[in-house]
Amino acid sequence: MVSPTELENIVLELPEVSDVAVAGVPDETAGELPRAFVVVKPGADLTEKEVQEHVKERVVKYKQLAGGVIFVKEIPRNAAGKVIRQQLHMIAAQFED
Repeated sequence: MVSPTELENIVLELPEVSDVAVAGVPDETAGELPRAFVVVKPGADLTEKEVQEHVKERVVKYKQLAGGVIFVKEIPRNAAGKVIRQQLHMIAAQFED
């Protein structure tokens, strides 16, 4: 399993990113693949490819964002600021339909 925090910190290096969460998405072959949910700063322009390339340059292959990148308006968090990963899975399901 890939550490979500490690990948989140790498994505946050991008100046266009204001927030990010990484969650695993099911994959028949690998079991789970990391997917980034990214909030872009207002007025900034960033593509999925740019995020993936940034990560690819910094981690070994199995840690790369093979599950893709989804741009969202905000990361769902509880009152303590912890990411609500179940809601991320619900967001991802909307993109897979």
